[in-house]
Amino acid sequence: MAKPTIVGGIEPFGTLHKLIEAKDPEAFIADIAPRIRGVAIAYTANKLDGAFMSRFPKLEIVSSFGVGYDHVDAKWAGEHGIVVTNTPDVLNEEVADTAIGLLLSTIRELPQAERYLRAGKWLEQGYPLSKATLRERTVGIVGMGRIGKAIGRRLEAFGVDVVYHSRNPQPGVSYKYYPKLLDMAHDVDTLMVIVPGGAATKNLINAEVLKALGPDGILINMARGSVVDEPALIKALQDRTIMSAGLDVFVNEPHVPKELIEMEHIVLFPHLGSASAATRKAMDQLVVDNLQAWFSGKPPLTPVPETPYPPKKQA
Repeated sequence: MAKPTIVGGIEPFGTLHKLIEAKDPEAFIADIAPRIRGVAIAYTANKLDGAFMSRFPKLEIVSSFGVGYDHVDAKWAGEHGIVVTNTPDVLNEEVADTAIGLLLSTIRELPQAERYLRAGKWLEQGYPLSKATLRERTVGIVGMGRIGKAIGRRLEAFGVDVVYHSRNPQPGVSYKYYPKLLDMAHDVDTLMVIVPGGAATKNLINAEVLKALGPDGILINMARGSVVDEPALIKALQDRTIMSAGLDVFVNEPHVPKELIEMEHIVLFPHLGSASAATRKAMDQLVVDNLQAWFSGKPPLTPVPETPYPPKKQA
């Protein structure tokens, strides 16, 4: 088998072409497109839609870095015989750890307290008592996939009541299930969002959900920025419709709305979910392993549902 050509990726598979380094991307693509059989993509800001993938007539596989893959039009890929893979499982525990860290930071105002100390204010008086506590809170997890379950296990260890909303009840999950998100938002005081991005979940957390969460409510978003109606969230925080929010993701990363940055009663992380050296190394390796398996004539390791392997037979 001839060695494949890859846009991005790792050297052992053949000729490596780095689109991100091209001075003239259009000329670069025109030159290499007839030879490309595999694409590795690492940044969710880089969109691989049907129009882009159609420029590579020999494209067979897109190996994407990250568990979320809404930046790739997987439906189009599946309809055109292209396999898309992602990197699930290897980041579950890291993201769940970060989610709990963000939750605790938001509820107990830990970043604010650290800034208070660094500013020398502790010398004048102690930091004010935090207005919220994790005690007696009920956390509603929006999305009970692999990471949602890992978050749930951690919350149980903290003695926190957990309920959840997802498209369907999850087998083997003992937490109370809410078919309707709005009903759950009414019954809890904390929402932890960990669903995939994309059209199906765009603005899932809207003004109505935030109002239902209420003035003691705290929103934690570990999913995608698109899942939350950002203007509605800003207004809810300004009006104190909800108490606070902890956000690891934003609509237009790395650009964060000025209104959010100026708020002192919320916590903002720069998309830290899986961002440890150990976990990113494991994710890198899975991107490579998917490509290596494919170009060795083996099935991909982690194909996404829209591009199952073996492919579904056409009716």
